[in-house]
Amino acid sequence: MKHRHLVVEGPIGCGKTSLAGRLAQRLGATTILEDPQANPFLPLFYRDMRRYALPAQLFFLFQRVQQLEGLLQPDLFGKPVVADFALAKDPLFARLTLDDAEYQLYARIFEHVKPQAPVPDLVIYLQASIDTLLARVRKRGNPIERDIDEDYLRRLSEAYTSYFHAYADSPLLIVNSERLNFVDNPEHLGMLVERIEQMRGGREFFNRA
Repeated sequence: MKHRHLVVEGPIGCGKTSLAGRLAQRLGATTILEDPQANPFLPLFYRDMRRYALPAQLFFLFQRVQQLEGLLQPDLFGKPVVADFALAKDPLFARLTLDDAEYQLYARIFEHVKPQAPVPDLVIYLQASIDTLLARVRKRGNPIERDIDEDYLRRLSEAYTSYFHAYADSPLLIVNSERLNFVDNPEHLGMLVERIEQMRGGREFFNRA
């Protein structure tokens, strides 16, 4: 595998964590995965975003920083690494949920604590319609996510689209995941792995016909 550090990204419900796990199994890679269950502020955030946005955001920031510090250890790169988040995208959520004063505080903390983690060899950005994202969130039945509303998910999806439209830090594969099931269909996963191996440009698209 020519890529040693892959990141799978996308809005809530796109399937990034599931895909990251499947890719790691397929490639014999180590995973670095978000742990939303460990964030005690997340259920409160979905019920009252204005009140709990800052503590929820900071908890995730410190969690992600701690996880990515492992990439600075040479022995971890004996295997490829697949992560389901990119730290550089972290301010996207902060800008969406914090007021100006809180965001300025968050930005100062972010700049102070972010590690000098390696830039990914490849970012896979999963796209899906709002209806599909909502359906997937409801289907997986995570109690933490039961209060997510359509407006928040729409604004989040639009923020991701804007972010990756301008993204140029590493090669980017944009995947339309509407008709792809990487968890239950090994053929779909195989198609994606083949497409990854064939990548030659800095920005390419994968859309199952």
